[in-house]
Amino acid sequence: MTIDFFSNYTMTIDGEAATSQASFEVINPATEDVIATAPDASREQLDRAVSSAKAAFVGWSRRPLTERQALVAGIGDAIERHSEDFMRLLTLEQGKARAGSEWEIGGSTIWCREIATQELAVHMAEDSGTRTVETRRVPLGVVGAITPWNFPVLLAIWKIAPALVAGNTMVLKPSPWTPLCSLKLGELLRDILPPGVLNVVSGGNDLGAWLTRHSDVSKISFTGSTATGRKIMESASGNLKRITLELGGNDPAIVLPDVDIEKTAKELFWAAFQNSSQFCVAAKRLYIHEDIYDELSRALVAYAGTVKVGDGSHQGTDLGPIQNRMQFDKLKEMLADAKRDGCQFLTGGDIPDSKGYFVPITIVDNPPEDSAVVVEEAFGPILPLLKFSDLDDVIARANDTEYGLAASVWGKDIDAARAVAERIEAGTVWINEVHTFSPHVAFGGHKQSGIGIENALEGLGEYTNSQTIVTNRAA
Repeated sequence: MTIDFFSNYTMTIDGEAATSQASFEVINPATEDVIATAPDASREQLDRAVSSAKAAFVGWSRRPLTERQALVAGIGDAIERHSEDFMRLLTLEQGKARAGSEWEIGGSTIWCREIATQELAVHMAEDSGTRTVETRRVPLGVVGAITPWNFPVLLAIWKIAPALVAGNTMVLKPSPWTPLCSLKLGELLRDILPPGVLNVVSGGNDLGAWLTRHSDVSKISFTGSTATGRKIMESASGNLKRITLELGGNDPAIVLPDVDIEKTAKELFWAAFQNSSQFCVAAKRLYIHEDIYDELSRALVAYAGTVKVGDGSHQGTDLGPIQNRMQFDKLKEMLADAKRDGCQFLTGGDIPDSKGYFVPITIVDNPPEDSAVVVEEAFGPILPLLKFSDLDDVIARANDTEYGLAASVWGKDIDAARAVAERIEAGTVWINEVHTFSPHVAFGGHKQSGIGIENALEGLGEYTNSQTIVTNRAA
């Protein structure tokens, strides 16, 4: 199938292209230039998309699992065939550098193929010959998926693949900041999936609200901010929709005094700044033992000096811009607040007056624990370094947050690091590594970082209901 990835962006409703009377502009965050216009779906178009998905559910849910799995694996094949175009378009609309686009598009292919191998087993509680009691998993119906702007392709696939394998159909709404790759994915899959199985509609907050309240939507799977997650949870209550919410995080990293300074400095840098820190599981508070604080701080600053921030489409760029003006302005205010509070910067802190939403790599030197750069999730390249001497104290500080998404612990003494990790209140805690994910490893947050699981069989199960069938064979 031949697709022009760089023009003519249309929605996919019931397997066909759909335009709209209204549209909105999509901005390249590196240049602030308008690169495209995208359809702004009407309420009637959203209703048509849901109706299409509801009608398609009857046949799709009854289709043999092996056929659904093969088609989901085929989504990965299609992405791989068009990977170069997806990577170029992703960099244009999201801003990330080439390496980041390769990681995301390659991961999307892997996720489709691996999720397509998964199957939820039937549990036989009793089989006495005259009586059987078995529990199986059955699909929910229409899933509404709402995806964010930091990893717009991969996090869409995290929802599409398990939902479809489980037998559901879907209406996907990408972020209005980054709708283009999702719209092209919908276009690409018109020749692969039956009409109505995957509908892709674009628009703003109104469209999201219509989707989360829609009475024919059985589940909402959302990745985004905690504040928005609370609103979705409330609006989904109308018909008791199932929900999966992967929300914000203020993820701590704890560095014990026995680490290899130079090696760990590089790993910690990318733990914090990968994707310009626009990453729900980025290390956002870096607690360093006082014995190595000065040396590790110097090593981090030195390594930061080797990293190039710029237009992601330019060769040699390591980190791109902040994706949108709203987040850019939030970071500007956070830096201004830090300066008013007298915080000291080891590097960065001043935003250049130039085109593009660029925030320099900024490292803050041991700010107060109650300062905004510590308490708030920056979601941008602002990292506070925090000194500690006592393990009980640093664990309490690390856990003193409404969030509980992920964390990391760094140290040569694995038993000591493991003892710290087990006391951290987070869904994922890495020891001496970070940001390693798998389609076969469960991922989810504690506290206000979310509800439910993505990936692994637990994540596949999130797209099903359990049904127990009791059969009396002696009747």
